[in-house]
Amino acid sequence: MKKKQIDQLVLCCIIGLCAHTVALAEVSLPRTFCRFVPERIDDFAWENDKIAFRAYGPKARKGTENSGIDCWLKRVDYPIIDKWYGQMKTKSYHTDWGEGHDPYHVGSSAGCGGTGIWLDGKRVPLETYTKQDVIECTPERSQFKLTYEREIDGVVYVEEKTITIELGKRLFDVHSVFFKDGNAVADFPVCIGLTTHDGKARTSSHSDKGWVSCWETISGSGVGTAVMMNPVRITEIKEVKKKKKDQSHIFILTKTDSTGSIEYKAGYGWAKAGEITTRKAWSDYLDKLSPNQKN
Repeated sequence: MKKKQIDQLVLCCIIGLCAHTVALAEVSLPRTFCRFVPERIDDFAWENDKIAFRAYGPKARKGTENSGIDCWLKRVDYPIIDKWYGQMKTKSYHTDWGEGHDPYHVGSSAGCGGTGIWLDGKRVPLETYTKQDVIECTPERSQFKLTYEREIDGVVYVEEKTITIELGKRLFDVHSVFFKDGNAVADFPVCIGLTTHDGKARTSSHSDKGWVSCWETISGSGVGTAVMMNPVRITEIKEVKKKKKDQSHIFILTKTDSTGSIEYKAGYGWAKAGEITTRKAWSDYLDKLSPNQKN
């Protein structure tokens, strides 16, 4: 092989190595991310450097899931969604291989911040989402819309849920608009729930501060979940205990405004990740974020 050919080969190797190094660096950098996951029965997943979640899509309607939100417990600051889904045939994301895992059970519950309409004194979920649309996906901020639809007693109810997740935050933001037979509906009763996992979680509620939370032990480590909204929009905080699996919750009850909208936040802290390690630490974190916090 001539020297010129050797030099060209070395140059190609260097370029390839540099490109590979840059690609690895981009994957390992903290950022927000969201995407539709058709390879896992139409999940939709989102994350930042501290938290990760998924919602259930059209193909999941055959199962027990509805509009509940699942927590993926992560303990690394880089993105894990693509990796965990990509290796799921050989490494289950229900096992912690060093980055975190998904031990959080949702089933037919609201999970962490799932919504429902409040009819006859109970949560009525609008099933799994029917449509999804990514609005933006940048390192600092990701935003997307999930549309839920269900016919109940001849009436078609729709929720258009826009979720925003930003870098560095443990709670994501939700703006939902509710429709009844095609029209945005004002003063409409809605619930936002946290599963208590059949009463295993310890609940806390502070209507004056605008938040409810759960603290429980999952797979040997503490997990805190929360829902937060402007206290003036809360009509009631209600804990429901049921014998039937997945039906025990703590709810924030609210009503839509004149545009048919509600706004709230939801998220979690996981002790194994190292920042939120106790129930008190979780409560303190939520107090600092409260709309009524006086600086």
